[in-house]
Amino acid sequence: MLLVHPIKEVGRFLPVIIGILIAGGASGAGPWTLVGVGLPVGLGVVRYLTTTYRIAEGRVELQRGLLQRHTLATPIDRVRTVDLTASPIHRVLGLATVVIGTGSVASDGDERLELDALPREEAARLRTELLRTSGPSGAATPAGVAEGERVVARFEPRWLWYAPFSGTVLVGLGAIIGGAFQLSESIDIRVSEDDLAAISQGFVVAVAAAAVLLLALLAVGGYLVTNGGFVLSRYGAAWHVRRGLLTHRETSIDVARLAGVSLGEPAALRLARGRRVGAIVTGLSGTQASSAVLLPPAPRATGYDVAAAVLGTTAPMTSPLLPHGRAATTRRYTRALAGAAPFAVAAAAGTLAGGPGWLLGLSPLPLGLALLLAWDRARSLGHAFVEGHVVMRSGSVLRSHDALAAGHVIGWNQRATWFQRRTGLVALAATTAGGKGQVRVPDVPAGAAIALAEAATPGLVGQFLEER
Repeated sequence: MLLVHPIKEVGRFLPVIIGILIAGGASGAGPWTLVGVGLPVGLGVVRYLTTTYRIAEGRVELQRGLLQRHTLATPIDRVRTVDLTASPIHRVLGLATVVIGTGSVASDGDERLELDALPREEAARLRTELLRTSGPSGAATPAGVAEGERVVARFEPRWLWYAPFSGTVLVGLGAIIGGAFQLSESIDIRVSEDDLAAISQGFVVAVAAAAVLLLALLAVGGYLVTNGGFVLSRYGAAWHVRRGLLTHRETSIDVARLAGVSLGEPAALRLARGRRVGAIVTGLSGTQASSAVLLPPAPRATGYDVAAAVLGTTAPMTSPLLPHGRAATTRRYTRALAGAAPFAVAAAAGTLAGGPGWLLGLSPLPLGLALLLAWDRARSLGHAFVEGHVVMRSGSVLRSHDALAAGHVIGWNQRATWFQRRTGLVALAATTAGGKGQVRVPDVPAGAAIALAEAATPGLVGQFLEER
């Protein structure tokens, strides 16, 4: 522990240390430059000596600080998840960092319940103890659930195929294009027509292909580093996720806090026949999504198997959903075409104003893409109440298929714009205390929305309806 803290502090101060060493060497300050190294090392030692924690009287308490004492405390029954993280240096020394997820919305790193550099055996014992006593009533989990570990999914090399389709490549390509535009604006580069003529189309295509290939390789490498060694298992009253090639991370989710699952189905990943699965955890906000990963991008069948294992049934993910009717489908097409029409008109207007003729040929392209997007969004739209779960699916580019246990639904929201009211549609959301705070689906017929709410939570909405 006396090695981990100083090394982490040196890492934070590395730019300052390099500057001090360079400045000291140029001015002939000699050994005084070593003060730049000793300062972060001393801070690391002080952090170790002044940090203590305890678990007593149903609370977890963490104290740290020398000049300014900082105390964090939370009831044990507020514990939602427990993460065990081990960087390479932690692994060499047999240590781990325990991060206790309590559902706090504080974004400051100093407000996290993080116990750094505990012996690995102590960290594992602490995780078991916290999850054992963190039930809704604070009572210990019955001893009968302490069964053997059951592995549901394990990393396979073929999963790397899905890394380039997870959105990383598109984000990276956009960053490169944006950076190139900014660089061209800041640097005065003059290219003559002869220079442009000397560049062949084949060369441009080759450069573009090489850039895409490089981004794909980076995506695969990042996926492997993050998810290498992935294992999802059920042990006792908790789900355990282990992953990470260099830095190991283990996340444990209390079964009593797991309200449902969310199947992520972005368009690119669907084309590759892949899915990813996340958990909807009570008390865990959407900003803590990394602690709710149940399966990274993987084969579609594996995604369904994981969702079924967590939910205890395959029906919510495989049963047909109720369509939303012609009015909802019409809105999908009208909104998509309204968004694409200005681009098509602009391309045609550019040709009429004396622009190149190929602009006119491109004018139908936005309309075609809009029709394809509208068709996929209309096909994806649906909802159902299946075996005690509220199931909602919507979206196209970023489609989600959510299943929320009815016992975790704490309310319903219905919103309707002027256009929706004219067609008898509402945007329906089932509110819950976990994840993004709600599971929603747009453009549900008003009667179907009431029927879904009554089926999942009898009497909750019906008591406010007027008989006419």
